[in-house]
Amino acid sequence: MFDYIHHHPDWPAFHWDDRKLLGRLAELRHRQGRLLGRMEALGFELHAEALLRTLTEDSVRSSEIEGEFLDPAQVRSSIARRLGMDIGGLVPADRKVEGMVEMMLDATGNFATPLTRERLAFWQSGLFPADRRNLRIGADRDGPMQVVSGPIGRELVHFEAPASHRVEEEMERFLDFFEHGAGIDPVLKAGVAHLWFLTIHPFDDGNGRIARAITDLALARSERTSQRCYSLSAQIRADRERYYEVLEATQRGGLDITPWLDFFLDVFERALARAGENVAAVLRKARFWRRHAVASLNDRQRAMLDRLFGDFVGKLTSSKWATLAKTSQDTAARDIDELVKRGILVKEGGGRSTSYSLALDEPGS
Repeated sequence: MFDYIHHHPDWPAFHWDDRKLLGRLAELRHRQGRLLGRMEALGFELHAEALLRTLTEDSVRSSEIEGEFLDPAQVRSSIARRLGMDIGGLVPADRKVEGMVEMMLDATGNFATPLTRERLAFWQSGLFPADRRNLRIGADRDGPMQVVSGPIGRELVHFEAPASHRVEEEMERFLDFFEHGAGIDPVLKAGVAHLWFLTIHPFDDGNGRIARAITDLALARSERTSQRCYSLSAQIRADRERYYEVLEATQRGGLDITPWLDFFLDVFERALARAGENVAAVLRKARFWRRHAVASLNDRQRAMLDRLFGDFVGKLTSSKWATLAKTSQDTAARDIDELVKRGILVKEGGGRSTSYSLALDEPGS
């Protein structure tokens, strides 16, 4: 019995049950193709909006999995600037945001570029300030690596990575598989690469985010396009406990990784479904603004309505409007009342429980 998968004498000769996976994979690949077709049919502006939504969500959720909480407005602004998108309300982004966005855009935008040690080191160095916790930035770890939880003195070890002296050889084998491994469906290859990289754990920190960027790169290669329309990271974040559960069981098991790939396809399936919802949301937003194209709205109203289609959390109240728009309570109330009268916002509840939502239904629908 081996403590961890990388102790197995046949490591890393992974195998899996094709009979269990391939039928389902074929259906998901079909859905993947249909989704890409829907994206292409959106037209330039709507396609750009859907792309911006996906990349923002992917960057924010991948960081959240590791306990790093990025400001979605900063992420969105950084992505828009880098892609030359003309959107309103751009805000400055801090170093952590810029590093995360740079990695994600390089992984997906330059998917055909070979994955190398130098490229991975560049990604890792971008995720952390140079003085962060005495980390080795842009270089392999030089000590043991354990994944632990629990209070000091009662830690629970979930996984221990290969010894640091093995990292260079392990990464050479991993990168050879990633660039030259043939005979495996690209989506399954993305799942294998995710597991393999996390098992090597080559850096002091940032391995999880880099593993998900590698997965996005592999999936972009599977589609032969840099136009991301779904986020695996968002689905992993939604089921984080199960993700770590399956990962730990796999890393403590044998070389049959069928359960891990089955879970990976679950995540992939949910990501495709969520992407379909995002495309529908982009279309709803476009219809909304077409309907109200002639409406005379002030800048505060336009900015707040646009925000309601994005990462707005909770219910819209006059107090929240005043805070977000940096205006007085009276001005916020006037802005909202005008939109209610025009049928753009709908009033819900009453008294202290009054809130407002977008009127999204088309007339006569």
